Amino acid sequence: MFSLCKPVTSRKRFLPHRALNSIYTFTLFDKAERVPANEWQQVITPADVFMDLHYLGVVEQCVHTRLQARYVLVYQKKKVVGALYFQVVDFRGEIFSEVIQREMKAQASKRLGIFEHYVEMKKEDVLMRLVTNGNNLISGEYGFRFTHDLIEEQRLELVLQITDVVAREERLSKTISAVLIKDYHQPLAPEWLLEEDHYLPFDVEPNMVVDLPPGIQTIEAYIGMYSKKYRNRAKSILKKREGLRIVNLTAVETTRYEQQIYALYEQVFHHAQFKLVKLPVCYFREAKKRFGDQFVMKAFFIEEQMVAFASGFVMSDKSFEAHYIGLDYQLNLQHELYQNILYCLLAEAMANNCVKVNLGRTAAEIKTTVGAYAKPLHCYLKPQNAVSKLIQKPFVKLLAPAAFTPRNPFKEVEVSETIPSE
Repeated sequence: MFSLCKPVTSRKRFLPHRALNSIYTFTLFDKAERVPANEWQQVITPADVFMDLHYLGVVEQCVHTRLQARYVLVYQKKKVVGALYFQVVDFRGEIFSEVIQREMKAQASKRLGIFEHYVEMKKEDVLMRLVTNGNNLISGEYGFRFTHDLIEEQRLELVLQITDVVAREERLSKTISAVLIKDYHQPLAPEWLLEEDHYLPFDVEPNMVVDLPPGIQTIEAYIGMYSKKYRNRAKSILKKREGLRIVNLTAVETTRYEQQIYALYEQVFHHAQFKLVKLPVCYFREAKKRFGDQFVMKAFFIEEQMVAFASGFVMSDKSFEAHYIGLDYQLNLQHELYQNILYCLLAEAMANNCVKVNLGRTAAEIKTTVGAYAKPLHCYLKPQNAVSKLIQKPFVKLLAPAAFTPRNPFKEVEVSETIPSE
C-alpha cells in the first residue's frame, strides 16, 4: 500500500490538496455547503440520491446523537477521481447498557463486569465515537465513488488510506472508538487489504428486496400470483384499510403536516432496538422540496387525522427505494398499518414502472410474506484501541442479523428453511 500522509489536528486539515502520497492528493470538508459542487458532481451522478450534497446537508441536522459529516475529494494531478462520505457519531453510555447486560448473561467475564459498571456510571456521557464510511441512516453502498479509470484494488487502497487519516484526525485514540465501513452487497476486494489493516468483517440485517414480475401493474394482480393461503391473508390485510384515506402528499402538504409526520416517525424510532441517529424535524419537508416527484410521501388518514405514512425514492435504475415510515401503534393491528404500508410501497413502485423494490432492513420475516428475499449486507469494523476491542464482539452482535424463517407467498414453492443468525 502507499505510505500515508501524516494527520494534522487543526483547521489545517481542511486545506486543499493535501498530499496522500506521490500520486494522489485530497481535500477534506466538514460541511456539504463547503464542498465544491462542480467537483463533487464529476464523480457523483444524479442517480446517487443519497450522496447528493443537498440531501447530505439535511442529514447534518440529525439529532439524538451528535453527528458530524466529513466529505473528501480525491485528486490525481488536480483532476477529481474520487468522492468519499463519512459520519462521525458520538454515542452516550445508555446505548450500551442493554448490550453489555445481554453479553454478561451469555458469558462470565470479569473485564465485561468492570465495563458494565463503567457504562452505568457514564450513561449520560459520550462513551464511544464511531467513524463511518457511509450513511448510518440508510442501507446501501453510499460511502465512496470513484471514476471508472481506477481499478478495484486502487479504489479500496484509497478508501482505507483516507479512512485511516480521517479517523486519526478525529482523535479516536482518546476514547472508546471504532471505524465502520458499511453495507456492501458483495464483499469488498481484495480481502487481504482489509485483513492487513485489521478490519473485522461481519454481516448486518439483510436488505429485503422484491423483484416485481413483468407485466404486473396492480396489487390485485400481484397477490393473484400468491398461493391460496397467502392470497386470502393479503385480501384480509387490504380489507382492513377500508376507512383509511391514502394520499400522495405534495411538497406543500408535507410541510403542512410536518409535525404529524414527525410524531408518527418518532413512534417507530422509539420502538427500534438500537437508536442510532434521529432525523431532524425538517427531513421529510426538505427531501420533498429537493427531489419533488422522485421522493414519494404516502399518508394514511382516518378523517383528518394522519395515522401512518410511508416514504420512498423512485430511482433512475427503475428500482424503488423504501425509506422511512411512521405509524400509530395503537391502531396498527386494527388496520394492519404496517402490512398495508408494505403493499402501498409495492403499488407505488408499480405505478412508477419500477422492476425492483428495496424494502430495507428490519422485520425480515414479515417482508418475505409480501414476496421479499434477503440480500446480504457486508460491513467491516476496526477498533481503535484496547477498550474498543473489548466491546467489539458485543457491538457486532447487536448489529448482526437475527434468525428468521423466510416465507414464500407465491404458488410455486413453499420455503420452510430457517435462516440462522451469523
